[in-house]
Amino acid sequence: MASEQLAKVLEIIQSLPATQGVSVDQMRAGLETVSERVARDVACESVDAAGVPGEWLVPPGAADDRVLLYLHGGGYVMGSAHTHRAMIARIARAARARALAVNYRLAPEHPFPAAVDDAVAAYRWLLERGHGESRIAVAGDSAGGGLALATVVALRDEGMPLPAAVVALSPWTDLAATGASVTANAAKDVVLQKEDLISMARLYLGNEDPRSPLASPLYADLHGLSPLLVLVGGSEILLDDATRIAERAKAAGVPVTLEVWEEMPHLWPMFAKLLPEGQQAIDRTGEFVLAHTSG
Repeated sequence: MASEQLAKVLEIIQSLPATQGVSVDQMRAGLETVSERVARDVACESVDAAGVPGEWLVPPGAADDRVLLYLHGGGYVMGSAHTHRAMIARIARAARARALAVNYRLAPEHPFPAAVDDAVAAYRWLLERGHGESRIAVAGDSAGGGLALATVVALRDEGMPLPAAVVALSPWTDLAATGASVTANAAKDVVLQKEDLISMARLYLGNEDPRSPLASPLYADLHGLSPLLVLVGGSEILLDDATRIAERAKAAGVPVTLEVWEEMPHLWPMFAKLLPEGQQAIDRTGEFVLAHTSG
């Protein structure tokens, strides 16, 4: 049974600025205004990762050589290191890692595959700076969760050394929106609806096929990928995006851990300050990253 704080979190989510019927600029501005401040003991430093802007987030006790490359959500059209930095910093603290939060280029100004190109470039930059792949985890939420998977697929196809682990939180892996939960969970999802997915996919893809493997990793060859942790809320329309990518990765021989958190809304770890289950999911993520980057 969910904690009593969930009702308050759902109330907060429903009070957030609307995304339907507004411009991309308005969506971006609205998301920036509701961003939570990062903890004071986390060091924040702007960085240029091979031309990709980002931010180092370093909590106390972080290992110098353990890196979490984090790709924020926002439907590929909004969001930034700033909007997600509080959650990213919490994950970095749990993982005892330095987090590199990447500001990949956004659509529609920079459509697919710009986001993938930027994520790959940032990962390559980490390797060139001496960070070993065995001490790097790639993580992301929502669109960033799908992007994390697409990035590792692209790295594998390029013959690059792969990270030690991948984490996908409430991942958007199917831009064709074919999952049964898109309809089945519509009445329960207080964050996303099918119309949101279709609109953002159109802005990101332009004329590209929504089943392109690097846009929708659900349709990619997943053989040889890094160990994968997938966390998803039971109330999400993206539930099937998560469960199906986990099933296909497992069938391809990838070590997969899938956790469905019943009653949780889309990206509930963002509300860890108020929601116990949010912090629990962050702790779980940290444990996974630590387990795969400590060898």
